[in-house]
Amino acid sequence: MALYIVIAVLLLFLATGMTLSWISHAGEPPGLLAGHLRACPATPNCVCSEYSPGAAFIEPLYTGAESATAWRRAQSVVSEMGGKISRLEKTYLAATFASPFFRFVDDVELRLDTTAGVIHIRSASRVGYSDLGANRKRVELLRALFSVAMQQ
Repeated sequence: MALYIVIAVLLLFLATGMTLSWISHAGEPPGLLAGHLRACPATPNCVCSEYSPGAAFIEPLYTGAESATAWRRAQSVVSEMGGKISRLEKTYLAATFASPFFRFVDDVELRLDTTAGVIHIRSASRVGYSDLGANRKRVELLRALFSVAMQQ
């Protein structure tokens, strides 16, 4: 009897994961709102550099005076990290990343702000409540790789 319960729970877990994965693939990146990245929802599965303070705040990428070079390098870093760029404009980039196991889709958006000398970033899960810090870790890795790329 215990074996049947374990199997049933496992099947329920897999079915839920597959359903959420399917739902996440059907979504679209949020896009800009009045020229800015959207604020994060109240869930802990999103980080954004345009709005502070709060648990969702993360530092932007600093470009200094080399905004055109920085913008190209940021695009390269997103691609090198496995992001699939779905929209690329003069000052906006939307990309998707997929988690390893269920292939949940997360959106990463960048917005170049030449006036402030930064690239604002937003990384968010399309489904679920918690991401166990995956979006924050992704942005921190992106920041580290971007920093190295800017020094080359």
